[in-house]
Amino acid sequence: MATAAVCPECGHQQPPALVCAACGVVQEPPPSLDLFAAVGLPRRLQVDAAELERRFYELSRQVHPDRFGTAPAPAQAASLAATALLNRAYKVLRDPVQRGRYWLELHGEALADESRSVPREIAATVFEVQERLAELREAGAEQHELLRPALQDDLRRLDERRAACSQRLDELFQTAAPPPDRLKALLAEIAYLTTLARNVQAGLDVERHES
Repeated sequence: MATAAVCPECGHQQPPALVCAACGVVQEPPPSLDLFAAVGLPRRLQVDAAELERRFYELSRQVHPDRFGTAPAPAQAASLAATALLNRAYKVLRDPVQRGRYWLELHGEALADESRSVPREIAATVFEVQERLAELREAGAEQHELLRPALQDDLRRLDERRAACSQRLDELFQTAAPPPDRLKALLAEIAYLTTLARNVQAGLDVERHES
């Protein structure tokens, strides 16, 4: 449980938050304030998108720096810090993949960086598409049009697989205690599919511009 914070204005004690529940004064966000708590949501993988948005805009109106243009320096600093944390919380929590990665970090299970090995489940697809992209880079302009249909099909298949992974991610978020290893594997697969799809789209864009 997080240590209670004391409002410097009225002395009210409450769990760390961006705004004092008693007097409404903006608080300097303490290091113990995680992104879920910043928007007043429980630390769960499943998030109500409408409720997240409602809380974000409500808090934004309360902590926005425009309200503190003539306030003392400490109040201005608290507003800027609270706004920065609130914006980060909204950006991370509204995106299922970023939310999953952050949830893992909070539980000491951070996902490895982008240099990790290719997920076994999609290794064959990854190598096949990368080989086709290499062929595209080495091909002359007259051969690009021949490779385009295959790359378009690759992009379609990657998007379909990514959509299926997103569905599985939603289902995993609904469980009370999702196994970290399953969550890590699924997030790694989505990350690779996203990167690969981006590379294929870039290859198609280059091919189109050069044709």
